[in-house]
Amino acid sequence: MDTWQYLIHRYMHVNRFLYRHVHSQHHKLVVPYAIGALYNHPLEGLLLDTVGGAISFLVSGMTPKTSVFFFSFAVIKTVDDHCGLRLPGNPFHLLFRNNTAYHDIHHQLHGTKYNFSQPFFMMWDKFLGTYMPFTLVKRPDGGFEARPIRHES
Repeated sequence: MDTWQYLIHRYMHVNRFLYRHVHSQHHKLVVPYAIGALYNHPLEGLLLDTVGGAISFLVSGMTPKTSVFFFSFAVIKTVDDHCGLRLPGNPFHLLFRNNTAYHDIHHQLHGTKYNFSQPFFMMWDKFLGTYMPFTLVKRPDGGFEARPIRHES
């Protein structure tokens, strides 16, 4: 699932037509929020979620019962990744480095060419050079802000 999501998501950023007419709808959310996780063009939903889910189901050989749990978990994780909140004890933040802050970087204007990986692991960003490291900076009024760490070459 991660491989399919990464490849299609990145291609939607590289292909100007697909970005302009399909994926840009999701990126109207510069500051992601939970419900916005699934705010996308119907074609994007078909390609990423429906086709990606079908491929994941068929290739993995999971049972229908297992798939209910797996896909429910994936949707909940995706919603959490877009919620914009880093809450203490959040199991997704404890188990996965690909989390709310990681995906916030992707939705920032300077991050749209980085951190494509969804929903679980960030291996493809690291292997294919699209990983943008970040730090969490405490805001004066409370909470944290994800900020990219720029490396000088």
